[in-house]
Amino acid sequence: MTEHDLQATGIRPAGYGALIARFHLEVIPNWHQSFVATGNTRRTDTTAGMTEEVYPARYWPGDTLGDHLEFALKYDGTNLAILASVFNAAPVEEVQQYVASAPRGKYARRLWFLYEMLTGSSLPMEDLKTGGYIDLIEPAEYYTVIQPRPVRRQRINDNLLGDGQFCPTIRRTDALRGFEKADLPARCQRIVASYSPQLLKRAMSYLYTKETKSSFEIEHIKPSSTRTERFIALLQLAEKEDFCDKGRLLDLQNRIVDPRFRDADYRTEQNYVGETVQPQKEKVHFVCPKPEDLVGMMEGLIAAHKRMDAGEVPAVVHAAAVAYGFVFLHPFEDGNGRIHRFLIHNILARRGFTPAGLIFPVSAAMLKNLADYDGSLESFSRPLMVLVEYSMDEQGRMTVQNDTAHWYRFLDMTPQAEALFRFVEQTIDTELVEELAFLANYDETKKAIQEIVDMPDRKIDLFIQACLQNNGRLSARKRASHFDFLSDEEVTRMEKAIRSAYGSSEAQEP
Repeated sequence: MTEHDLQATGIRPAGYGALIARFHLEVIPNWHQSFVATGNTRRTDTTAGMTEEVYPARYWPGDTLGDHLEFALKYDGTNLAILASVFNAAPVEEVQQYVASAPRGKYARRLWFLYEMLTGSSLPMEDLKTGGYIDLIEPAEYYTVIQPRPVRRQRINDNLLGDGQFCPTIRRTDALRGFEKADLPARCQRIVASYSPQLLKRAMSYLYTKETKSSFEIEHIKPSSTRTERFIALLQLAEKEDFCDKGRLLDLQNRIVDPRFRDADYRTEQNYVGETVQPQKEKVHFVCPKPEDLVGMMEGLIAAHKRMDAGEVPAVVHAAAVAYGFVFLHPFEDGNGRIHRFLIHNILARRGFTPAGLIFPVSAAMLKNLADYDGSLESFSRPLMVLVEYSMDEQGRMTVQNDTAHWYRFLDMTPQAEALFRFVEQTIDTELVEELAFLANYDETKKAIQEIVDMPDRKIDLFIQACLQNNGRLSARKRASHFDFLSDEEVTRMEKAIRSAYGSSEAQEP
């Protein structure tokens, strides 16, 4: 809503909106924006995940910094990145005055704690000596750890997903509540239970390969057979080992990239994601954190992972926060996207979301829905790019000129969690179901063909594949080159067996 619109309608921003205007802040917009009317207007408009809410005049909180900070927590939610911007711009005396006016109030205590966490500075106030402990953020509204860290100073239960170095927030939206109620692990178990262990074992071989090829294809990379086998071997370790620590991440990067691009540590140069549109002209899609900020952020990401692991945060929410957090931090020169997708498998498997011994080809679902996958990345990168000031030299080296650290440290990762749930659901209901059904049909078809002609397995496999690639019929060329020993009746009966199992048109191997 523009300034002209506000004046014309007689409403004014409140909460974060008022603080952003007061301190002339440039921020990634909050998902919820509040305005207060001069009359009794009450209106809510939601578009593309953004909510604009107008409240009646009686909701006006007052004009002080504390008034709007408290209003923001009540109605706009806890946006750590915007709070960090406000606290860096606001006079410390005003923050202290607000906290001192009601030191035992729940909003004052929360803001007191957040001020010290986000700025790294302590307010000149004594610790609280009495009173019960309160949750920092509401578990009914946000995903939190179930074993919070008690903080004696403000008598706060710190139940955030991370700390001052890296702390995502994920809201309990209707979409995420719906995915949790759907109980996707149980749905997957029901699907798997209807197939034999022998068939599942065969399916795994294909699913590992499918996931590997899809993950590389998303980045338009055609890996060699050696790199493919190396990545498959890593996927097979995903349910057994925790890869989210610095040493394991470096080892992971070294194993999946071309040997010439292996890193010995986190990157020390500024990098970005972009494309060359003309000589010495880059179109930049995403600017990564400054290398001097990266080490602390990665320490925070790993600490957040361990905190969510111990805190029983739902597995998909946990995986989204860590895997997308990793790719946004982009700690290596190469391999970040593949590691990002590998971490999804690692966390889902270790947390028991994925059935033992089974892999979800999540990358295949992402590849089939690239617009949705790109959208899950752009929901952070697009508003971020408006805020990053950078320059490029003639060699394409980038320099970031402003302080951007808190945008990467404190992300609202709700869109990424929703997207990952969608990919997991599509993986279970489509990729997994189709692969298992295909193999079951394949076995039945193979058995039927053997009863017609007792051919070697290799010949039967070739016959089935040739027919599936030609709408259930053997082409004249394939028959002449490979199956000239079959009679017309045998070919007709074998084709009929294939069409009976897979359908007579558009029968394609998945």
